[in-house]
Amino acid sequence: MKKTLSKFAFMACLCLMMSSCYTYTMQVGNGAQTGIQVKEKNHYLIGGLAPIGVSDPVAMAGSAEDYTVTVEHTFVDGLLNVITFGIYTPTTTTVTK
Repeated sequence: MKKTLSKFAFMACLCLMMSSCYTYTMQVGNGAQTGIQVKEKNHYLIGGLAPIGVSDPVAMAGSAEDYTVTVEHTFVDGLLNVITFGIYTPTTTTVTK
């Protein structure tokens, strides 16, 4: 019984620790109209404190006046963060026109 309880507690903690992916969405104008997506990576150091290369959503949208910007920490971004022990922390910006 004690072994089963400890396995359950371990799995519960593991699930809680792995659910830290975030998504931030902004709507410009009336939001996405055509569904065309443009993706770019953002590159940060030291847990996001020092930006190396950050995408420009306005340039990614081009001439579109209505679009949606989503900045997210995907699974691959989180995996790279864990592998480098937080030294390199990428995010992904998606602009949907």
